[in-house]
Amino acid sequence: MPKMKKQAKKGRRTYSSNPQPVVKRVKMPYRKNGEMFARVTDIYGQERMGVYCEDGKHRLGRIRGKIKKRVWIRKGDLVVVNPWDFETETKGQKEKCEISWRYLRHEISWLQRRNLLPENLELNNISL
Repeated sequence: MPKMKKQAKKGRRTYSSNPQPVVKRVKMPYRKNGEMFARVTDIYGQERMGVYCEDGKHRLGRIRGKIKKRVWIRKGDLVVVNPWDFETETKGQKEKCEISWRYLRHEISWLQRRNLLPENLELNNISL
């Protein structure tokens, strides 16, 4: 009598070894609207983060409501930010911006291979 094959139990996750996803398209910052690349440097809580933008400024980033509960953003992540133009500048306070996109690991490597990332956003160049 042949032995029965083991089946995955109900409610258990089965993990398969999938290779890295193939990158066909990556969202780029829309420069006409003022969007740019940035790195997350600090996490303050309540959807607020410190970001270092590609123009060399440290800003206070706010996670956009559309991605707030869908995307987890950690320290060191590459994001797309949109600086606020309606903000009045105050001495001693950081400018503000909105975080609208977070890149995944394979998307970052795709951007690096094509030299689309600015050099000042390398993790070694920023004090986190």
